[in-house]
Amino acid sequence: MLNRVRSAVAHLVSSGGAPPPRPKSPDLPNTASAPPAAAPEAPRSPPGKAGSGSGSAAPAKAVEARASFSRPTFLQLSPGGLRRADDHAGRAVQSPPDTGRRLPWSTGYAEVINAGKSRHNEDQACCEVVYVEGRRSVAGAPREPSRGQGLCFYYWGLFDGHAGGGAAEMASRLLHRHIREQLKDLVEILQDPSPPPLCLSSTPGTPVSTDPSHLLGPQSCWSSQKEVTHESLVVGAIENAFQLMDEQMARERRGHQVEGGCCALVVVYLLGKVYVANAGDSRAIIVRNGEIIPMSREFTPETERQRLQLLGFLKPELLGSEFTHLEFPRRVLPKELGQRMLYRDQNMTGWAYKKIELEDLRFPLVCGEGKKARVMATIGVTRGLGDHNLKVCSSTLPIKPFLSCFPEVRVYDLTQYEHCPDDVLVLGTDGLWDVTTDCEVAATVDRVLSAYEPNDHSRYTALAQALVLGARGTPRDRGWRLPNNKLGSGDDISVFVIPLGGPGSYS
Repeated sequence: MLNRVRSAVAHLVSSGGAPPPRPKSPDLPNTASAPPAAAPEAPRSPPGKAGSGSGSAAPAKAVEARASFSRPTFLQLSPGGLRRADDHAGRAVQSPPDTGRRLPWSTGYAEVINAGKSRHNEDQACCEVVYVEGRRSVAGAPREPSRGQGLCFYYWGLFDGHAGGGAAEMASRLLHRHIREQLKDLVEILQDPSPPPLCLSSTPGTPVSTDPSHLLGPQSCWSSQKEVTHESLVVGAIENAFQLMDEQMARERRGHQVEGGCCALVVVYLLGKVYVANAGDSRAIIVRNGEIIPMSREFTPETERQRLQLLGFLKPELLGSEFTHLEFPRRVLPKELGQRMLYRDQNMTGWAYKKIELEDLRFPLVCGEGKKARVMATIGVTRGLGDHNLKVCSSTLPIKPFLSCFPEVRVYDLTQYEHCPDDVLVLGTDGLWDVTTDCEVAATVDRVLSAYEPNDHSRYTALAQALVLGARGTPRDRGWRLPNNKLGSGDDISVFVIPLGGPGSYS
């Protein structure tokens, strides 16, 4: 309930200002032109009407109301389609049209708006083919950009917004550009089978030394140079891109009204490997020949309890006089002062007893369990982008110091396995996984794909739609219900289905 109240307040506040312009970041150049095979970026679907606003509203407010709602460009929604996509009552499933250009790899996509949890669909999605031009040679000598020496990577992103859709919308437009910028230094290195150089020279023409002998001494711990793989360079580029995206949101949150925050689940395919980066509670799994391979894990107050408690222990000023870094099975009562109660701290996975002191009466930094777990009684995810203005309710304590923008990146080598047309990577926001297990998703994959010919490109869109419909349920007297009469997902639901055969593998 507290989370819904905060979300409603954020929407009320954000509806009173001027429309947020679409900035050209000073840190990012315009998207580089891609080879003919790459899909160029296009503006997002035109903004539609957002609800039944009063005709006497100020023009600026009317424009802002329309601009605050947009859907992914590849959906190719008309104004009427946007209104249907924004309908909480009908909750129509949206997918790219059959008549339009297919997404890369014949990727399937489907989404549906929430059942009234927020004013608009706060999820966003992006699917791009991005061309990367090298910034410099390995030796540090400048060169003219050469298209023949560049790299292409395929990119998919799901962004689950909260307390407003601004952060998710901004990340869906810009995060892949940050990844491209981070990869520019690596274009030649990744295409060279030799080990990566230790340093890149900043002086043109200066040779780069990879000899660590000058670091060695009788008592030195540098016995040898650490092995660094090309794969780890790509992982580092993605991690840095997330941090730079978060820093850009911090800089531009006032001028461009980037409200709220978002979880981010991103897939990058580069040179035969799939990199899955997750910051938040979305999830990715591979279904391969009926086997389920987890490609992410959720980051919540429960899964990151020890990291949060350690930060609170090391920097108690972040807790103010309102919170304690210790966790107790329930709220400590004043009458229990002096008694011994179960607790655990940042070093513990089990429980022990301690004597209750006055400081233990403060509210715990991490409280609740499952979907009700919260950091500082406010937010239920511990990694993501944005949330720079988020504060504890009725307090000035910022929550951002406890939230990490860094993703966990897992790597899957496509070249190590011969994939069939039914092997897929499924990405979904938490609206899918709240009511659907991995095994249920795998069963749906088998049921839907077996009904289509292997070379039917629409099979992956049909699978994405089936997953969304299965999680949404059908409308009944007491809300949206699943076939077993349990509540369906009332959250925004977004799903990508990526066939692992890649482009042109299935003919």
